[in-house]
Amino acid sequence: MTNKLPDSKFAIRKHTSRSGAVIPFTELGFGTAPLGNLYRALDEDVAALTVNAAWGAGIRYFDTAPLYGLGLAETRLNPLLRRRKREDYVLSTKIGRLLKVVPPDQRTGIGKFFDTPSRREVYDYSYDGVMRSVEFSLERLGIDTIDVLLAHDVDIFTHGSKEASDQRIKELMEGGYRALEQLRSEGTVKAIGAGINEWQVAETLARAGDFDVFLLAGRYTLLEQEALTSFLPYCADKKIGIVLGGPYNSGILATGPRPGAFYNYDPAPPAILDRVARIERVCASHHVKLVEAALKFPLGHPQVVSVIPGGQSPQEVTRNAEIMGAKIPAALWDDLKSEGLLREDAPVPA
Repeated sequence: MTNKLPDSKFAIRKHTSRSGAVIPFTELGFGTAPLGNLYRALDEDVAALTVNAAWGAGIRYFDTAPLYGLGLAETRLNPLLRRRKREDYVLSTKIGRLLKVVPPDQRTGIGKFFDTPSRREVYDYSYDGVMRSVEFSLERLGIDTIDVLLAHDVDIFTHGSKEASDQRIKELMEGGYRALEQLRSEGTVKAIGAGINEWQVAETLARAGDFDVFLLAGRYTLLEQEALTSFLPYCADKKIGIVLGGPYNSGILATGPRPGAFYNYDPAPPAILDRVARIERVCASHHVKLVEAALKFPLGHPQVVSVIPGGQSPQEVTRNAEIMGAKIPAALWDDLKSEGLLREDAPVPA
């Protein structure tokens, strides 16, 4: 892959995989869960406009997964990607779920994904499951190669217990991991990793295999930095890149501490509302919006190659792009640390 991406106003963060491929991530990426009709259905025209708005804003890194809309998000990316040169963008998708045709009342994600194909997820982290998943994703996307292939959700949040998570990790490392390595060595994918909801599980995987990139969902943000304890230092030592999903902790760092604000997919408890209110007051004292500090903060860590907020409309995508242009004074980070609202060892954007 070329080290250049066309017409992007965003800084490029290059990451070299174990295969030697140099992957140029734009600092701002686009997470496609909303294209899968997450929480509400998107009209086809709006979905297309949203994807094109991301490209028009200069975003060249797109993350997707079979889960998002049960194949719908990958399908909706197809028209954009097939009109572009393959070297002009970076794409990640995921393995771990195969989609089985079922009656409408048995489909996955009722109440979460709307107006999707009638499919049910079947967890499969085996060698054959990975190979089949990649084949299906390439067909939906209309392309021949994937830049970053991630094992999806072998975590406690998804499977309900540490025991269940450990079993999924065992399945992956004894089966699917061999497929990931083979696909990387053959060049079908350039980098391998995992998309995980907990940094502790991500660290377990990082120590178990030879991974290139982890997508960490909401676990290194302006609100929480426990991943600095051991995971991020380990990634720095092993030269593992981090894509940071969920930089707003599923909403509260974008909306502020209003009643009913969401924190990690649930209504925020009082302690979180209070902490966010305190962070917001510090931001306001420097004439910075909370959402601006939240989106920019993760990029202060040298292992973070991109942040990927979602966007349900062209307006949201454009707004995220504008937020990236905000200037954050160094004194803001200093004040957050002095008030105990940011870890002292947290690296901050220059």
